[in-house]
Amino acid sequence: MYASVKESKLKIALQYQKHNSKHLFSHFLIYFFLISLALLCIIPFYLMLIYSTHSNDEIAAKFIYLPGTSLIDNFVRMMKNVNIGRGFINSIIISVSSTFLNLYFGALTGYGFSKFNFKGNKKIFTFLLATMMVPGQLSLIGSYRWMNTLGLLDSYAAIILPAASSAFTVFFLKQFIDSSIPNEILESGRMDGAGEFRMYNRIILPMLLPALSALGIFSFIGSWNNFMGPLVLLFSEDKFPLPVIVSLVQSYYGTDYGLLYLGVTLSVVPIIIVFSIFSKKIMGGVAIGSVKG
Repeated sequence: MYASVKESKLKIALQYQKHNSKHLFSHFLIYFFLISLALLCIIPFYLMLIYSTHSNDEIAAKFIYLPGTSLIDNFVRMMKNVNIGRGFINSIIISVSSTFLNLYFGALTGYGFSKFNFKGNKKIFTFLLATMMVPGQLSLIGSYRWMNTLGLLDSYAAIILPAASSAFTVFFLKQFIDSSIPNEILESGRMDGAGEFRMYNRIILPMLLPALSALGIFSFIGSWNNFMGPLVLLFSEDKFPLPVIVSLVQSYYGTDYGLLYLGVTLSVVPIIIVFSIFSKKIMGGVAIGSVKG
């Protein structure tokens, strides 16, 4: 009897050890996979920062993984020949204005689709969703002709005004309003004599702040990184945003990769900082959009 109990305990211990070994091995594979993906994402940014501190000759001669001493020289040459400061100002003006228009009018449109049962509501909303399947580059020709007709070519308005019509923003906020804002609140406001725009500004917008904060970050990053639109619709160098200004570095200096990497770094680092600071809001906003009930 004692031998039988001892044997059963030994079998249990061996099974536990085997299970524990499999558990540790699966954890090892998961962590190895995640660390490898993290390195694949981090290494290009690291090399971009490192290469911006080296001269073109050093970059062309060998693979570099340590910081150099040419950062100040690259920066001085860039400041002399490319108005990088003006590019920053233009990017801030365009990005902030585009983000404000996108959020305000996107929320207004989503509110209309969600709470007003007008004729053709579902068909128009379906058509709006279908426009999300069309690549943005295909609309540049139409945008060019439209802005030319309005006399807005080579102006900030040519880049800022189209931001007011974002199909994704309308879709996202409509879903949020459907699930989070009951009709009773609107009926109560109407009984108190509030107009539709007053209710929208005083009641709806404050309740949309969690979703608007996440969408605002996405909108700002997308507008900051917008390259094709300004390249087609703007002609004056003093109106170019930062991504277009950075592209001029290559045209001025040919294959001077030190300056090119420095320009890309100056363009990308602010976005990395913004994303790092507000990453929790971004993830929270995605979770908000995925939950309905």
